[in-house]
Amino acid sequence: NQFDNVANRQAHIETTGPEIWSQTGGKVDGFICAVGSGGTLAGVGMALQSKGVKIGLADPEGAGLLKLYTGEDNPGDSITEGIGQGRITANLEGFTPDKAYRIADAEALPVVFDLLEHEGLCLGGSSGVNVAGAMRMARDMGPGHTIVTVLCDYGTRYQSKLFNPAFLAQKALPVPAWLNRPARDLPDPKE
Repeated sequence: NQFDNVANRQAHIETTGPEIWSQTGGKVDGFICAVGSGGTLAGVGMALQSKGVKIGLADPEGAGLLKLYTGEDNPGDSITEGIGQGRITANLEGFTPDKAYRIADAEALPVVFDLLEHEGLCLGGSSGVNVAGAMRMARDMGPGHTIVTVLCDYGTRYQSKLFNPAFLAQKALPVPAWLNRPARDLPDPKE
C-alpha cells in the first residue's frame, strides 16, 4: 500500500530533500508538487521546511487536499492520472504545506505542450500540474526565487488522452495547432 507506507516519505526525507538542497547549493526558496501517495510532497517538505523552504501543494481540479488544507472548494475534475488525493494518507500525516494551489487542466496542458514543442520533453499531466504549480508559486514569490518541482511522468503513457485532439476538444481543453498536423510535419525534438 504505497499511500500508507511511510517508507515512501522517509526515502524523500533521506534522499530527495537533501539532494535538492545540495544541487541548489542551499539556494532553494520553494518546492511544489502534486500528491498521489503524498510521499514526495511530505518527505521533501519535512526535509526542507526547517531550512526555510516554502512547500507548496499543486492540486488538480476535483482533488480533496486543497479543501482539507485551505478550506477552499476545489470543484471539477481532471484528466490527470495518479494524482489528486482525497484524504490525508499516512505519508501526509503530521505535514502541512505552506501554500496550496488549484491547478486546472486548462492551465497545466499548455505547459505540457510547450515543453514538448520547445524543449523536446514528452511529459505527462502530473508533470504539467507540477510545472504549472511551480510557475504559479514563482509568480507569487516574485523575481529572484528558486522554485523546484519534479517531472514525474512520461507523456508517452497518455497518448489516448493527453495527445488526442478529439479527446481534448470533447473535454473543451486546449489543443495545440501542431497536434493536428500530420506526423511528418511535427517538429523534431532533437533539433
